Amino acid sequence: MGEEIGFLGLGIMGKAMAVNLLRHGFKLTVWNRTLSKCDELVEHGASVGETPAAVVKKCKYTIGMLSDPAAALSVVFDKDGVLEHICTGKGYIDMSTVDADTSSKISEAITSKGGHFLEAPVSGSKKPAEDGQLVILAAGEKALYEEALPAFNVMGKKSFFLGHVGNGARMKLVVNMIMGSMMNAFSEGLELADRSGLNPQTLLDVLDLAAIANPMFKMKGPTMLQNNYTPAFPLKHQQKDMRLALALGDENAISMPVAAAANEAFKKARNLGLGDLDFSAVHQTVKGGEL
Repeated sequence: MGEEIGFLGLGIMGKAMAVNLLRHGFKLTVWNRTLSKCDELVEHGASVGETPAAVVKKCKYTIGMLSDPAAALSVVFDKDGVLEHICTGKGYIDMSTVDADTSSKISEAITSKGGHFLEAPVSGSKKPAEDGQLVILAAGEKALYEEALPAFNVMGKKSFFLGHVGNGARMKLVVNMIMGSMMNAFSEGLELADRSGLNPQTLLDVLDLAAIANPMFKMKGPTMLQNNYTPAFPLKHQQKDMRLALALGDENAISMPVAAAANEAFKKARNLGLGDLDFSAVHQTVKGGEL
């Protein structure tokens, strides 16, 4: 299907998104820091690039899906990185969740070499990524957005173009800040019901019929009651997003006591060794005891 697309980063999200593109007939050249993670993608028909630079050289536009700002910057600026072969006519789309400053640094570097840049973080975790049901929050070069829409339409159920670089990053941080705060309240509610002598499953049934019913409660509630925290969205990444959202609040002089308290709970969970589990494992900070 058309020209080959580059894809950098095959973690939980990146792998699911790349496999989805391959299944829909897109040609991909992929790279991951641990190259063995590319093997499964090769089985689906992908080619492998030895470095980010090699991928960018081969493809008209390249997508990056990295774990945090440090990884996103490293892939662009390090030796054999994106910058070595980005040039006029080539585009780079960073779908990682980073802060607006990181996104702006990458944008300036890409555009200074004549390349096009789009930030496009996503709302959604492993299952929506596998099902092509992500929400894509894009900002930057409109022409590159239009060019990438066929791929976005496969990876997501809806794409938003939010204007200039930084707006996509800010919107994603606001969304994840709300999500992290809700997860903490939900965890406290489940534990309060249980210790008050109520059936937590009945609480889930009530919530599902109430005005605050939402897909996150419906999906995460049953697994949380089973102490099953198989990672769809790792807790360490949720805490990173809370930290970045609170920094955005500082920049704008906004008091965010609820988000700040939620961030403390996620930090406590990381300290308990839960960082690689799903973000719903913050439940254990309320619940106490061993998993």
